[in-house]
Amino acid sequence: MRETQALTRIMARLRGPRGCPWDRKQTHRSLRPMILEEVYELLEAIDQGDDHALKEELGDVLLHILFHAQLARERRAFDFQAVARELAEKLVRRHPHVFGREKLRNPSQVLRRWHQLKQQEKPSRKSCLDGIPRSLPALLYAQNLQRRAARAGFDWPHPQKGIPAKIREELRELSRAGSKGPAFGRELGDVLFTLVNLARHRKVDAETALRDATKRFRSRVQKVEAMAKRSGKSTASMPLPELDRLWAEAKRD
Repeated sequence: MRETQALTRIMARLRGPRGCPWDRKQTHRSLRPMILEEVYELLEAIDQGDDHALKEELGDVLLHILFHAQLARERRAFDFQAVARELAEKLVRRHPHVFGREKLRNPSQVLRRWHQLKQQEKPSRKSCLDGIPRSLPALLYAQNLQRRAARAGFDWPHPQKGIPAKIREELRELSRAGSKGPAFGRELGDVLFTLVNLARHRKVDAETALRDATKRFRSRVQKVEAMAKRSGKSTASMPLPELDRLWAEAKRD
């Protein structure tokens, strides 16, 4: 508690008349890209399993929460204590199996009840898709749309057969769409959307799967570059068969 009070006092001083010129200039909107960057840095610390970096990046995210709460306090909207209080109330309310008398035996029951309670708290939402931020990365946005739609009954009755068949259908439509232009882009989008559906049903996070694939690609490219450099060559000037050989070696590693 003392640390939280100290942080809110520091934040108020930074924003005060004799505070930091940069901090005093910021707004909710100007901070928007920065908090997104900090969250991605937090994700990288998690992926690397680096506890020191994790602690530091969590602090950076907390800084932004404090900053936005201070801006709201200056507008007489709410303060950090109100944010913490509302969160505490929500956690208790959405865990009736812990703080109440309900009996929920497994994670799927807990998740289903969480969404029921959330829907009750937000009666103004008319569609099952309301509330999903449109600014999410495209794969994550598609995944969340599909999950919400599935809870409302929009899902495959036989996904093990239906989704692979749909992928084949979309690939055929892609091949008929030509090599470029709006039609190609539209059909390519349909292929990607269906692949996200496949990932969802196979319990794979599509965003993480693609991120892991790009991580492997980056590692292999850098290994090939290092091997080429050791032999005094550049990958840009290498004949394709030699580049393929180095790529296969990097892949084996």
